[in-house]
Amino acid sequence: MSKFIKEFKEFAVKGNVMDMAVGVIIGGAFGKIVTSLVNDLCMPVISLLTGGVNVSGMFALLGKVPDGEVPPRSIEEAAERGLATFNYGNFIQTVIDFLLVALCIFLVIKAINKAKDLKKKPEEAPADPTTKKCPFCLSEIDIKATRCPHCTSEIK
Repeated sequence: MSKFIKEFKEFAVKGNVMDMAVGVIIGGAFGKIVTSLVNDLCMPVISLLTGGVNVSGMFALLGKVPDGEVPPRSIEEAAERGLATFNYGNFIQTVIDFLLVALCIFLVIKAINKAKDLKKKPEEAPADPTTKKCPFCLSEIDIKATRCPHCTSEIK
């Protein structure tokens, strides 16, 4: 049992586990920011475009309302009365949340990749050769030479 605890301690304090924990915590906070963005900024605009309909409050009543009762106006009212509802508005809002989170993550990753590309030094083109081999003695000579300084052969 002590070996198991020792292995668990080694695992738990590794850098990767700590990095993952920080990522999960920041991800949770980021999720709250995106939820607020959706609920407080995007959904009112969508509601305005749809004629004042609250998308997250959209639902369909499953089953019939008992005779003589008025149909519920909200999900909460239906729940209080014990009526089953199909809450598709919450699903639409959750999909919008997901799309905005995905868009934000995409933009952050794109910015990080662009910053990495800016940090990289551009590769220099290989320099033109400055020497060549004499075809007669195979010594290395200047590229512009017309005569080999080693064997005095004329080079064309």
